[in-house]
Amino acid sequence: MAASPDKLFKKCASNKKALHDYFVLERYEAGIQLYGTEVKSVKEGHISLTGGYARVENGNILIYHLNIRAYEYGNKFNHDPDRTRQLLLHRHEIKKIQVQIEQKGNTLVPLSAYIKRGKVKIELGLCKGKGRADKREVLRQRTAEREAERATRRSVDR
Repeated sequence: MAASPDKLFKKCASNKKALHDYFVLERYEAGIQLYGTEVKSVKEGHISLTGGYARVENGNILIYHLNIRAYEYGNKFNHDPDRTRQLLLHRHEIKKIQVQIEQKGNTLVPLSAYIKRGKVKIELGLCKGKGRADKREVLRQRTAEREAERATRRSVDR
């Protein structure tokens, strides 16, 4: 008997600001190296991805400005909330990401954090920054889609 998807996957946090500020070119799933109190804090949903970014250094991917609040019952074993953490990816994925990041304008941004089969995972996005005009264009498209949907609903109601 297969386990239900709800038990395999629990979303802890998402980075909506990243989706607003960047075009996501590719998505990667990465494990993250955490201490025990950090895992407990993430499971309680005390994680913030806003402002976080990742870099490739010495063949490893490190994530910066990922805030995991101190565990309430952690006493002397608590962790530093803003410490740099290592992401866990296959070597060939890291090399592929490194080549893509070296291209001008590309960056690696955390999009969401979730628990999958008891392990904390980070969804990374290889992103390209949006300009002010791009954001306006996205707003125009959403408004046009909304108006079209309203018009079709009105015609169906009559």
